[in-house]
Amino acid sequence: MITQKEIEEIRELLKKSKSPLFLYDDDPDGLSSYLLLRKYLGRGKGIVVKSSPALDLTYLKKVKELNPDRIFILDKPIVTQEFVDEAQIPIVWIDHHEPLKLEGIKYFNPRLKDDHDSRCTSYWCNEVAKENDWISAAGIFGDWFLPDNFEELIRKYPDLLFKTKNPGDILFNSEFGKLVKVFSFALKGSTTQIRDSISVLLKIETPYEILNQLTPSGRFLYKRFERVNKEYINLLEQARKKYDSKKKTLVFLYPSNKTSHTGLLSNELTHAYPDTLLIIGREKKGEVRMSIRYTKKKLPPLINKALEGLTGYGGGHDYACGGNVKSEDFEIFIERLEKLIQK
Repeated sequence: MITQKEIEEIRELLKKSKSPLFLYDDDPDGLSSYLLLRKYLGRGKGIVVKSSPALDLTYLKKVKELNPDRIFILDKPIVTQEFVDEAQIPIVWIDHHEPLKLEGIKYFNPRLKDDHDSRCTSYWCNEVAKENDWISAAGIFGDWFLPDNFEELIRKYPDLLFKTKNPGDILFNSEFGKLVKVFSFALKGSTTQIRDSISVLLKIETPYEILNQLTPSGRFLYKRFERVNKEYINLLEQARKKYDSKKKTLVFLYPSNKTSHTGLLSNELTHAYPDTLLIIGREKKGEVRMSIRYTKKKLPPLINKALEGLTGYGGGHDYACGGNVKSEDFEIFIERLEKLIQK
């Protein structure tokens, strides 16, 4: 866990920052973490990190341009030592993935003390902010967890939630799950579309503003959700056609000119086909960027083994990972991973 003393330390570091920069992962957990801290503090800039699982020198130019007094990295599984060294700015990293060791950084990760405590970054950011529990819930459900205060949330939002032990039931069969998709779809599209959507999200006070379209901000976000959802549903239907109950693997690649929905697609397909190894990806610039899901074995060590000698990387949660491999190595990677899963 992240101790109460460490929560207080994060809170104080936030308050001392006059011009913080938040760099956050491009999923509902990363976005929720940013929204929680930004709304709590009332100042700072935010940049969604979309390039890869790693935060590297790619973002250094933007850091230099904005010249923050402190950087808060939220929900990124990998940060390179080169980025830390070259940034030359105090950095706070809040995460819940497999711990890494870096020099010159303040690092908060519940798994440092208990490797079984993988509660989401948005959970810990809510512990810091102590407000907007619906925002943290969107991030937690989006990462396939149930919030610690799930029963309290059901009482608070009985028309949006119901009792279950499976996060997938909430994500794909409840009104609150629609809210998680609103968060996910806010991170899709052009830089301008993403910036506008997140700017509007910062103004939202309750989930009903969006789901019931009660305000101009809520209507803006809901209309955007409806537009993106049409493409998502189309891709989901195509992926479902790849399912074969006799096979243990479902591989679905879609064109790079389509919006990236690999994470959400793989989650929804996992809910539908929980015993299947799922690889959902897009081929772009000679690489396949993919989401990998399997509920029966821990994925990170198997992915690393399958990547040996190939050009690529992968990592993330025990049963849900992201990855990237050269197109010419993709079939080899799949064959290796299938064999490792079957052992």
